[in-house]
Amino acid sequence: MKSFILIQNVLTAIIIPIFAVIIGLTSVPALALFYYGYEISKSNPENYIIELTGISISLGLFVMTWGITLVFVSGVMAGLSRPRLKPGRYPLQSFVTIQWAWSMIFHKAALFFLPHLVPSFIGNTYYRLSGAKIGKGAQINSSNINDCGSVTIGDRVVIGGRAVINAHLTEKGELVMAPVVIGNDALIGTESIIQPGCTIGEGAVIASRAVVPKWTNVPAGEVWAGLPARCIRLADGSRPE
Repeated sequence: MKSFILIQNVLTAIIIPIFAVIIGLTSVPALALFYYGYEISKSNPENYIIELTGISISLGLFVMTWGITLVFVSGVMAGLSRPRLKPGRYPLQSFVTIQWAWSMIFHKAALFFLPHLVPSFIGNTYYRLSGAKIGKGAQINSSNINDCGSVTIGDRVVIGGRAVINAHLTEKGELVMAPVVIGNDALIGTESIIQPGCTIGEGAVIASRAVVPKWTNVPAGEVWAGLPARCIRLADGSRPE
């Protein structure tokens, strides 16, 4: 118990400089672009407005370039460091938990800018780099797809804003890990939550703010809503009895 807390505290202290290094290194190309634009804007020092406009545009390019670089680099690092864990329960105070938490560092780094890049091919690319399997035409409007290595998203799936997909949870002193599979043409509503082990069938709809409990199987074409989520419309359009 004491040794685990000590290791946890040491790793927490290490995370701070790691964050600084990630943020610093990913700003190198952005800084180079800024200096290039800055030098061009100084080419006409007699016109203050032109110079100020050039500096402002260069600053905007710096922010965007840094953010996109940060997201891509974080995605690569998250994919390389993701734990290859089998579905199951693991003691919360264990090396497995530390390994899982460590892999999440890069997702947290990406969150500095990722919310501004979804939905887009950049956001989808980040999730693919992190280990998620994403089908063609998927629209992901959320920065809260966690445990990407254990998440499968089918073709033409739409994930609403601020929806949360977790392939993990903690309960009763354990870390629970189980993959999440979302079938083709499914819709995951705004601010809904999908817990580990869930399978969302093809064409199924999870209503806004619904919470789908762990290891739930939502059949194809059904509509689920509520907390916890329950079927409110069957695939044939009828209401459940």
